[in-house]
Amino acid sequence: MSLRSFHIVFITVCTLFCVFLVMWAFVLAPEPSAMATGSGIAGIIGIILMPAYAICFCKKANKLQL
Repeated sequence: MSLRSFHIVFITVCTLFCVFLVMWAFVLAPEPSAMATGSGIAGIIGIILMPAYAICFCKKANKLQL
């Protein structure tokens, strides 16, 4: 497995963890709290930024022939 492939898999796993974090914070949390809400917001930010980072990484990797 190349470094590029590993990087893409790692970004995918991180995005899925962010999805789980959002689901836990807003659906599965035993009781709503500031910590759960903050974690959910951090997860939403991760869901937005991780795919954007993956796109930038793929463009750069293609440019550098990685």
